[in-house]
Amino acid sequence: MILNFNPKAKYILEDERVLLRPLKETDLEFLLPFALNEPDTWKYSYLSAKGEDGMRQYIKDALDGAAVGKEYPFIVYDKQTAEYAGSTRFYDIQPALQTVQLGYTWYGEKFRGTGLNKHCKFLLLQFAFESLDALRVEFRADARNEKSIAAMKSIGCVPEGVLRSNMPLQDGGRRDSIVLSILKDEWEGGVKENLKQRL
Repeated sequence: MILNFNPKAKYILEDERVLLRPLKETDLEFLLPFALNEPDTWKYSYLSAKGEDGMRQYIKDALDGAAVGKEYPFIVYDKQTAEYAGSTRFYDIQPALQTVQLGYTWYGEKFRGTGLNKHCKFLLLQFAFESLDALRVEFRADARNEKSIAAMKSIGCVPEGVLRSNMPLQDGGRRDSIVLSILKDEWEGGVKENLKQRL
């Protein structure tokens, strides 16, 4: 078995609250206000999208990864407010191993804590396990980012350990990264229903 993943497909995921569609170069206009006005959004990120040049490079890197089939970036549209809210992506896509990582997720300040993230994660996990036939979805975060880690645990992610000093920080030094995951049998065995009840 391998992942049922076509890097050239135009995957669109949506429910009554959110729409995720493939990121495009022209999406700069929708994401630029966050880069200009909310630079702290990337405080814990390895790749920053601060400023116009930062966002241009962020989008370029995501699309370059998509072009070689290693990443699949989405732009997030909040139907409730009729506004673009941020971005997320699958990355380190390993078809032969039936694994993907889910991350590079960020939202503008007004969209945090609104339930939007749970809708996005439900759609992405459902797609990974039920359409792509993934057996494992992995998540990583800066070990200091308590809010992000709590959010991942709240949707059913299981902590696996910490990778010590594994990534450089934007302002110098290195960070520890926590690794979490959800397995297909966990998704089917309760994580899906638990998350669905919280939407």
